[in-house]
Amino acid sequence: MSCPLPRVLMIDDQPDVRTMVSIVLRVNHFDVVEAANAAAGLKEFEAGKFDLAIVDIFLQGTNGFEVIMKMRERIPDFPIVAISGMTMLDFVNDTPELSNVVCLQKPFRPADLVLAVEVATRPRSSDTGDVKVSEIAP
Repeated sequence: MSCPLPRVLMIDDQPDVRTMVSIVLRVNHFDVVEAANAAAGLKEFEAGKFDLAIVDIFLQGTNGFEVIMKMRERIPDFPIVAISGMTMLDFVNDTPELSNVVCLQKPFRPADLVLAVEVATRPRSSDTGDVKVSEIAP
């Protein structure tokens, strides 16, 4: 019997970004559930079991950090990759509720996405802080 694929919740209001991320992750043996907005993403999160979430910071009508904080209220150490094409994500370090969030700047290469997912799901001590993929990518 084979193991189930790791499940990823992808929340982004841009269909092309969701599609690209989903294709890359499916090729790399992940089961991906897509959500086009914060409300749909949180509904999926509450209804299902996920191993990771990828959340766009600038979602239409809401702030992606609000989505991340609601997820972390339910599961404090839940692995999350925050993505943004509008701003650098350096300020994540200043928010304790966002500890261990892996930040990925758009546009990103497929290899960087896979690396971000690996880093986010890697076991780590609680004091390691945030990781920016740009700092660890070759």
